[in-house]
Amino acid sequence: MRSLMNADVQNIDAVDASESVSAVRDVPPRVLIVDDSRLQRKILSSSIKRWGFEVYEAGSAEEALEIAHKAHPDLVLSDWMMPGMNGLEFCNEFRKMSGDRYGYFILLTSKSEKNEVAMGLQAGADDFVTKPVDASELRARIAAGQRILRMQRELTEKNRLITDTLDELQRVYDSLDNDLIEAKKLQQSLIRERHKSFDCSDVSLMLRSSGHVGGDLVGFFPAGEGHLGLFSIDVSGHGISSALMTARLAGYLSAAAPDQNVALQRLDDGSYSFLPPEQVIETLNDLVLDEMETEHYFTLLLADVDLTSGHVRMAQAGHPHPAVQRRDGTIEQTGPGGFPVGLMSGISFTQFETQLNPGDRMLLLSDGVTECPGPDGDMLEEEGLAEILRELAQVKGPAFFEAMLWKMSDFAGDMDFPDDVSGILFEYHCTPDDK
Repeated sequence: MRSLMNADVQNIDAVDASESVSAVRDVPPRVLIVDDSRLQRKILSSSIKRWGFEVYEAGSAEEALEIAHKAHPDLVLSDWMMPGMNGLEFCNEFRKMSGDRYGYFILLTSKSEKNEVAMGLQAGADDFVTKPVDASELRARIAAGQRILRMQRELTEKNRLITDTLDELQRVYDSLDNDLIEAKKLQQSLIRERHKSFDCSDVSLMLRSSGHVGGDLVGFFPAGEGHLGLFSIDVSGHGISSALMTARLAGYLSAAAPDQNVALQRLDDGSYSFLPPEQVIETLNDLVLDEMETEHYFTLLLADVDLTSGHVRMAQAGHPHPAVQRRDGTIEQTGPGGFPVGLMSGISFTQFETQLNPGDRMLLLSDGVTECPGPDGDMLEEEGLAEILRELAQVKGPAFFEAMLWKMSDFAGDMDFPDDVSGILFEYHCTPDDK
């Protein structure tokens, strides 16, 4: 025994000099031996050190807990029967302090009954070695523990990498989210006025994106003496690229810069007049195909409204039909349809007209309204829109759009619509005395 203890002392120096003798080099080889028998500790320690592990010894569970707090052992060999805190109680306390760094716990015991083994497992033990300890069996049990520790620590490292990646993605998402919030503010600012009253008419606008930003745009602009231009645009797709295109198109139909507005022509006296709507759409089609490097296309309804007479001339490019609600409640939804802008060159568009009388109103909407899906998959369509118009016949101005969105949410069962929703409500109430 004395020679064994001398060899043990020499082994400590060897392990302190280098830990490269570890059987599993990527797992720190720290073993804590807990036994109230000093002789038993030395026997176990001598063998384990020869296998290349750094060994800590404790004569009681209380002492072992103090060592474990500082050394964070990878494996623990603990006697079951000890004075004071026994092996099961120590195992339970050890598990409470393990944290993310798991320690493999082996109980040394002479007990072999199934119920006693079950007690040890419930206390948190991973394995058992029966006394008297066989060195070969102990080595095999420790090797099994190392394999489990390796897998656990690889999993912990992967989880850490995943957590770090998710944290970085969250930071990127937060940055993008902030940018998108600002982009939404900028896109909404393209509509400078949501409601405007003229001598005998009112215009109300609504723009609601399905995400932060979208591909819809509505607006109006002065179009010469007594005339008002209206446009409703729906760019293909959703998101940032579609929103960027709407910003570009807003410049082509600008109310603030009439010289840049492709729908207007400057007259000799310095005033402006509205070009034929079908000609304007043809011009936009050429601009998109010749100047914009984009895969996007868009639908458009462009209208020239005579504010004095109520006469409206329009051109349609794949956009939903305008809905005209007469004073008596009659609803008309007609138009030539047309081809979207930006798909093919050489396309011609057709002008069509309508006459608004006092008490009539005209609604221009994107297809996010008529194609709003219900819970069963059926869409609202023109019939559903007509029903909403009849139910809201007495609701005017911006309040109409608020009520319309509530009606759509009732139909869809959700306020989060899958597509952008936008619209223009033009209400005409001139009388002969006003003209």
